[in-house]
Amino acid sequence: MKIHEYQAKEILAKYGVPVPRGRRALTVEEARNVARELGGKVVVKAQIHAGGRGKGGGVKLAAGEEAAAESASKILGMTLVTHQTGPEGRLVKALLVEETLPIEKELYLGIVLDRAVGKPVVMASSAGGMEIEVVAAKTPELILKETIEPGLGLSAWQARKLAFGIGIPAASVGAAVKTMTALVRAYLEMDMSLAEINPLVLTAGGRVVALDAKVNFDDNALYRHKEVGELRDLNEEDPLEVEASKYGLNYIKLDGNVACMVNGAGLAMATMDIIKYAGGSPANFLDVGGGANQEQIKNAFHILLADPNVKAVLINIFGGILRCDTLASGVVAAARELNVQHPIVIRMEGTNVELGRRILKESGLNFTVAEGMKDAAEKVVALAG
Repeated sequence: MKIHEYQAKEILAKYGVPVPRGRRALTVEEARNVARELGGKVVVKAQIHAGGRGKGGGVKLAAGEEAAAESASKILGMTLVTHQTGPEGRLVKALLVEETLPIEKELYLGIVLDRAVGKPVVMASSAGGMEIEVVAAKTPELILKETIEPGLGLSAWQARKLAFGIGIPAASVGAAVKTMTALVRAYLEMDMSLAEINPLVLTAGGRVVALDAKVNFDDNALYRHKEVGELRDLNEEDPLEVEASKYGLNYIKLDGNVACMVNGAGLAMATMDIIKYAGGSPANFLDVGGGANQEQIKNAFHILLADPNVKAVLINIFGGILRCDTLASGVVAAARELNVQHPIVIRMEGTNVELGRRILKESGLNFTVAEGMKDAAEKVVALAG
């Protein structure tokens, strides 16, 4: 789960990570009031779940409260397009107004799970303010790493090694160590999947401050953090994905025109791969789970067909817990209730497969029953045009 920058900073500040003074603003008047409280120059930032906001016009410096109000009036309500939002962009409904700082140096600090070693890794770089992916691709030697040992956190000697390695002067190393260890505590205790400060700045006075912050949480651990779940902003998520989550469906929207309904994440991934292999493009990832019933199948259909890009549907089921006759009955009922006009290709194997195929054939509806995954993919891609 993602949260906004101002929310991330509030959480990190509780753990001792230094952040600039600032506050959220939902209106132009609120932005003016925050700027007045802070005094002097401020920065007005659009709050959306995407990076690259500055390049898209979503971050503006303002010299005083009136300038802040003017900037807020331009940013609030705009559709901000960045390299991470896609061409459709995101509607800006909130701002972060905070103090500016005398920046001496921009650095990078982040924590992510390294699946190769099975442990979280702290990454630090002297190339702050840039996308870490670009740094990794062009100058990987600038990224320093330290592994977090389970139960131990980040040791002070590891933090000092990182601080000196990215060029923090000796007088500020102590502050950097406190910031790094505080970020690690927040990451571990709050079950984060990503904690990133880019840039982490060194000010002219020697302070180490998180100028920006990005935090993602592990969805599977949200039951331990009810207060975090309340920070979820549904306006920043795809409406179809939000709708699917209400029905316990694992759905991710993609850009293709072949909708997929599959039981099991591994089979769903293989289904998307074989659609691509057949020359098509999957419109989604959808795992209905092993115990799907007719109601869930109907809801899955509703979500799949709400995507205007969908031209055909491939249903790929291995009947174990979900029997093939149950699936077939659910598909027939959903197709009739929703008056589905899209071509539907079905590949089924497993428990009661012959009964399931008979139910489909006797329904009188225009289903295409495939023999194997390759046959199913080729047929659905042809039907999608």
